[in-house]
Order: sequence, then structure tokens, then C-alpha cells
Amino acid sequence: MRTILSAAAALAVGLGTTAASAQTLQMWTTEEQLDRLQTQRGIAASFEKATGIAVEVIPVTESELGQRVTAAFAAGDLPDVIYHPLQYVQPWAEAGILDIDAATEVIEDIGEDSFAPGALRMADVDGDFAAVPVDGWTQMLLYRADLFEENGLAPPATYEAVLAAVEALHNPPEMFGFVAGTKVDEAYMSQMLEHVLLANGATPVGEDGISGFEPGPLREALEFYKAIADASPPGELYWQQSRELYFAGRAAMIIWSPFILDELAGLRDSAPPTINDDPTSTELASKTGVVTTLSGPSNPEGAAWAELLYLGITADANTDAAIEFVKHSMDEGYEATLSLAPEGKFPVRRGDAQDPERFVKVWQTLPVGVDRKAPLGDIYPASVIADITRGLDTAERWGVSEGELAAASLVVNSRIVNRIVRRYIDDEITVDEAVTLINDEIATIE
Repeated sequence: MRTILSAAAALAVGLGTTAASAQTLQMWTTEEQLDRLQTQRGIAASFEKATGIAVEVIPVTESELGQRVTAAFAAGDLPDVIYHPLQYVQPWAEAGILDIDAATEVIEDIGEDSFAPGALRMADVDGDFAAVPVDGWTQMLLYRADLFEENGLAPPATYEAVLAAVEALHNPPEMFGFVAGTKVDEAYMSQMLEHVLLANGATPVGEDGISGFEPGPLREALEFYKAIADASPPGELYWQQSRELYFAGRAAMIIWSPFILDELAGLRDSAPPTINDDPTSTELASKTGVVTTLSGPSNPEGAAWAELLYLGITADANTDAAIEFVKHSMDEGYEATLSLAPEGKFPVRRGDAQDPERFVKVWQTLPVGVDRKAPLGDIYPASVIADITRGLDTAERWGVSEGELAAASLVVNSRIVNRIVRRYIDDEITVDEAVTLINDEIATIE
């Protein structure tokens, strides 16, 4: 492990004061929208003002990032820092593109315990960290908290509680107990299934790649998914019907990304709540509870399906200066980072030694919305804010803990699980047949 340097020492080592002032770092970022790019350049400017080191922020389209990084690595011309999605953490660490020691130094220096555990776990490499988690979001199970309270129902944080709520609240066509994804070719169904299966500890990969699901947890998860699908409207359902039915007050529970949070509060004209005659009303938001960590009988601790972004320091970096820039981005510049899109950028770093909730407090004051703006903390009570951010503690994805995210992606992209689950939902096959077919078919993936 490298020796941790203070900011002043890091800038001086091997450089000298004059050279440090002339030094320029490069950061590649996938946040390329103009307003987000300007915000990131503002963070770079504040770092230059504090240290004399300039940072050139270069936008890179996410679909081109992998190819561009591979080419730059081969040429020995990587940028110093890359702001990148979760999918690249493991393969870049294994390839030697990321400086694991440097990222670990940042995390240890600013406080490992200040980060959400799930976000750190997804960057873990033999006890060190391949990259620094910056922000992210978890899928949420949204539910009508008012109806749950009226009926004495527990929050739907477990399979059992969800099914109890379905039993009590399902009254079609006025109210559907759930709206589950059933459109096979939609990513919505894939993500919801992965969330539900992760909740019960069911995964298709092991440390050697695709290994197949353990039959017991898979069977339980499939039976649960069929139960919530049976409490859904007929047809091929995905995010559109899910949102429309919940917004109309005709669904007790749905699973959605946090990008629905501003819409629930009537802040986006293109997707207004229709629960009443006022499309700008916050009524539905006030009646909504949030669960991020769902658990099944074979996995009592549960899991939250997460998407995360990281700052990676590369093998070609001016390491000491890059470390200081990443620390700045995670401290003085962190509020600006979260402000890029607060509804989808939960604070992975919760606070600091002086105030363990510093950044959570700041985050909930940041405005969200499109046609109108309001802070999340003005829309949702403190208990809901806590539930939203708590999901990062149990953040998970198939293949991450095994170092096989790429193999898991092959399973997801094949749509095998979606297709066979749909056959089970439609009563074409039994649950045991579904378990066998899923494992048999994913075993043929190369």
C-alpha cells in the first residue's frame, strides 16, 4: 500500500511548486450533458484554485467508453481519472487499467466507514478497492403507505409482507395488488426479476462463471414472482403501465427506479400523477412509502438492485495529484456532483468524521424536477429519505461479489429467465419445470 500523502506533500513530491502549478490532469466522464459537464468543470476549477493543478474534463459517450479506454491503455495514454459505471470496475482492475492502491488510499484517507457498505463491496478486490464509489441509485418498491396503514399492514420489505398486502389490497379493476414486469423483451422485466431473485439469494453465477441457480432459492423466487404477476393486470406489462396505474391510484405496489421521485410529486408535465384533478399535486408522493432492500425466505438480509458510478484512478495517472483531485471531488466538490441529478445520485459517501450524515443532509436539500423544482426533503418525510438512501447498504448485482459481472450480463441479455418465467406465469409449465429449463438453457450460454 502506498504511503498516504497530505495534499501539500502530494503536490510537491517529484514536482516542485512551479511544476505542480503547470500540471494538468485529464478526467474522462460519461456525464456528457451540457449542464452536467459544466458542473463537473466547476469542480475542476475549484480544485485548480485550491491546488494550482488544472483538470481537463473530457466527455465520452458511455457506449464508446470501453473501446476508448482499451485503446488508450494499449497506447500508454490513459487519462488520470475516469468517471465510469459499475460494469467496468472488475474488468479494468483485472486488466491493470485501474490503480487499486491509489483508490484504496483515497477511501482509507477520507474514511472507509463514511461510505455505503454495498457500494464499497461492489468495488472490493481482495480487501482493497479498485475504484472510489461516487454516486448511484437502487431500485425501489413503491407502495401506498396510506392504504398499508389503514389495513394494518407491515411495509413490504419481505416476500411475506408483499404477499400479505396483495391479499388485503388486490381488488381489480379498481386496485391491483402489484404491477409486475411481464413483457419479455423489456429491460424493465429483466431488472425486476434480478431484484426479486437477488432478494432471495438466487444467482446464476459463481466464481467460475455461469453455474446455474440453486433450485431451492430459485423456486421460492419464481413462486413469489408469479404471485405478484397474478395480482397484476393482464397483458405485456413494463414501466409505462406500472407508472400509469400507480399514478392513477389503481396499484398498491410497483417497482421503479428513483427517477420517478420527481414525477410522483407533480414536477414533470410529461408524466403527471392522475390520482386527482391537479397534475401538479404532491398528494400521491405524500401517500407513498419506499422499500429498497427486499428479502426472501432464503436470504433474510435481503438485497437492493443497484446502479453505481465510480471514480477510477488509472495506471497512467499522475498518481499523487489524481488522488488529491478524487479526494476533493468526494469532499469539497461532492455537493456539486450530487446536484447533477439528485433523484438518481444518492450519496454513496454519507458524511465525514465531524458529521456522519453531512452529505445526506445536503443531498435532500438539492432541487429535483423538470417543469418545477423542489428539494426531495420538502417532498418526502425524513423516514422515506432514510429508506431511499439505506438501499446502498445492501446494493448488489448478479456476478459482482463473484467477480463475474460480465458472465451475469450474458444471462440477463439472453432473456432466458424472462422467457421461461413468462411461460410459468401463463401456466404453460410448472415451477419445477421452470427451474429445470432455466438452468438447462443458461448452461448453453457461451
